[in-house]
Amino acid sequence: MKLINIKAVSRKEFYHLIRDFRSMYLAFIIPLLLILMFGYALSLDVDNVRIVVVDYDRTELSRDFIRKLNASSYFDVIHHLTDTVAAIRYLDQGSTTMAIIIPPGWTEDIKADREAQMQVLLDGSDPNFAGLSRGYITAFVEAYNRDRLIDFLNRTGRERIRPPVDGRIRVWFNEDLESQNFIVPGIIAIIIMIVGAMLTSLVIAREYENGTMETIRSLPIRGGEFLIGKAIPYFLIALTDVLVAVFMGQVLFGVVMKSSFWLMVLASTLYISVALSLGLLISIVTKSQLVANQMAILITFLPSLLLSNFVFPVENMPKIFQMLTCIVPATYFIDILNGLYLRGLGLDHLWPSYLVLIGMLMVLSNIGFAMLKKEGM
Repeated sequence: MKLINIKAVSRKEFYHLIRDFRSMYLAFIIPLLLILMFGYALSLDVDNVRIVVVDYDRTELSRDFIRKLNASSYFDVIHHLTDTVAAIRYLDQGSTTMAIIIPPGWTEDIKADREAQMQVLLDGSDPNFAGLSRGYITAFVEAYNRDRLIDFLNRTGRERIRPPVDGRIRVWFNEDLESQNFIVPGIIAIIIMIVGAMLTSLVIAREYENGTMETIRSLPIRGGEFLIGKAIPYFLIALTDVLVAVFMGQVLFGVVMKSSFWLMVLASTLYISVALSLGLLISIVTKSQLVANQMAILITFLPSLLLSNFVFPVENMPKIFQMLTCIVPATYFIDILNGLYLRGLGLDHLWPSYLVLIGMLMVLSNIGFAMLKKEGM
């Protein structure tokens, strides 16, 4: 393998990238936009649940309940309505997420030690948001009941009831439960697939469409030299995007890596190489830029987004999709990033994922070399 041949192919590809503004747009602008959009817009946290209230009771106790509800960081009482019909209209229009209806005589039932019912209407069009909102309102009502019980015991002079189980909850790895701490590292895997696989899927197909592949075959260059030379410019671009993403994640979103920076660079190098090998293989097989771009989206980008445990938990997927996640490179890269960013793990815990990426790189590279050799290089 001659370095001069690799250098010549790389220089040619660099010149093409400089002249083709669309490739530069995909390489730099889209990754930056993805970081900003995913970091700011995509959030798995549920807070400020919009609530409308219908208070038929209109007593000091019912108003106190509403004030405490609005004081919670999870709820936002946006309107006090006069009847249930208006509350249903707000739900139908999507103007609110939850409606709470306090019936007449609610305070009297509480003071008489009877069960005081209260109706909660919840918009279930978004099951995830609705499930979390239901959990929040259930916890709030339970806390309110507990406070009422303690007040009752204090007034009657009885001894305070002590629960037999005292659960002390402590959150590890992501203490503030901020979704950005999980999303920002995961978006790095998506960026690499866009720059690595989707862009490189076009480079060899472009040579076939332009008719220059025949000329390249006649040159004294081997398939390995050709592939490495084609990959080097995109490797440098992808690695630059990774470093920019790490910097923006720390500056804009406060996502700080807990483990070794160099382990992240090593993982990124392996993952970028896998993405480049996969993109070049697609380009060799399809020989068409249009088909290569569509295949790259189906084979690289969408699985990295949907089947990598990034947005959707693998445990909730059907068995067939759980098995498919095992062949998605982003699954192992995101596992490494979570270990480095959130858990502060080292190579002694993460080596299986590194090993899988190395294996994928060897398999994809050998297949690409064999395909080019079959083409006469």
